[in-house]
Amino acid sequence: TVIGDNISLRLLRDAARFAFRNGAAPLRSLAHVNLDPRPYQLVPLLMALRLDPVRLLVGDDVGIGKTIEAGLIARELLDRGEIRRVAVLCPAQLCEQWATELWSKFHIRADVIRPGTLAALEREHDRAGRHANQTVFDAVTHMVASIDYVKADARIESFVRGCPELVIVDEAHGVARPGRAGAATQQQRHDLVRRLAADPRRHVILATATPHSGDQGAFASLVGLLRPDL
Repeated sequence: TVIGDNISLRLLRDAARFAFRNGAAPLRSLAHVNLDPRPYQLVPLLMALRLDPVRLLVGDDVGIGKTIEAGLIARELLDRGEIRRVAVLCPAQLCEQWATELWSKFHIRADVIRPGTLAALEREHDRAGRHANQTVFDAVTHMVASIDYVKADARIESFVRGCPELVIVDEAHGVARPGRAGAATQQQRHDLVRRLAADPRRHVILATATPHSGDQGAFASLVGLLRPDL
């Protein structure tokens, strides 16, 4: 099967919806989303369904809808029962936006993890019966986390242990391995995502509007997170 043009994708989307009404949808997520995806936004989803695990670098431009493309994949994997939990790693200022988008468009209710929220989440999950050996990263079902918060020495080990089966990394150019004189902060981000991607069963989606900055080494390090052989 070859991914076709705009008209073919539109036909596929409509066929999926009609099929669902008759009880046999090829794309189960379309029944659980509060949006009308544009045909091109289905391309990453179609590609993802051919991968096991899903390892994608989505390098669409600003405003194209990388959040929608990643969210469709997350919703589809949840509806197929291939994953139970989702984590989004992004800059702290984007956490609330991601959480709102996941809930309003995909019915995925995610807890925000960043400075100022972790203590409240721990109290909430303690009341819900969190086990003594569980961290909040184990107990939370879906999360949107500040990447710089969870990469800190005090939290990285517990986050890696409790990380969900699907990780979406927004602004992924910020996790490329820096050059020789690069910032230590970016190197820490890269090391975190590299450790998460080292689990061969984990699904990883990198999303960025600037996948290639002109630094071939940095781009290669992003691709290498998904395909170490490359």
